[in-house]
Amino acid sequence: MQDVRTPTLYLRLRKQVRLPPGRPVMLGHVAQIIVDPEREQAIRSIELMRPVREEQFVLIDMLAIVRAVKQRYPDLEIECYGEPHALVELAEPMRVRSRQAWLPIVLVLLFIGSGLTIMNFHADVSMLEVHRKLYKLITGIDNPHPLILQVPYSLGLGAGMMIFFNRVFKRKLNEEPDPLEVELYLYQENVRHYLVTEEYSRLNDSEGGR
Repeated sequence: MQDVRTPTLYLRLRKQVRLPPGRPVMLGHVAQIIVDPEREQAIRSIELMRPVREEQFVLIDMLAIVRAVKQRYPDLEIECYGEPHALVELAEPMRVRSRQAWLPIVLVLLFIGSGLTIMNFHADVSMLEVHRKLYKLITGIDNPHPLILQVPYSLGLGAGMMIFFNRVFKRKLNEEPDPLEVELYLYQENVRHYLVTEEYSRLNDSEGGR
């Protein structure tokens, strides 16, 4: 007796995708799929939902995807991997030029803010007075401007900041993420987790009201 293999669809949902407003959400937008080549294009084009124009974020749950696929292909076996949901952001794609236009302004603001922070810190701890006392302890001379200590200290401060942030202008010193990238990643993950939780609460409330 010859074994008949059941056709299988392998799904892996993306965490978050961005789509233009008013566009229907297809399965190919939110998931990576592996299936028989003759069915792949048709499965990618399965419409999952049509978002309301006022919505900015919608949540696509894995169960909704399984239900939509089974309605069209009831004989298809579905294997799911990764995230149990995909967050869809309904917004126009960000233009590269608009991001580049904001970059100099952000850099200037960060430079001014960092400089003021360092100066205020030095004023609080009386760094100039500390350098004067160190110079007098080492040389026995009372010098109001101990540049031999101040200049290396300033250069070392700049070098330390570059090493700490792992970046020299646009180039990274190594492949490790710098602290700003780590904090930005954690912030984005927290925002995504909050949005997913809110969308699940909204879905539960709408189902409970039926």
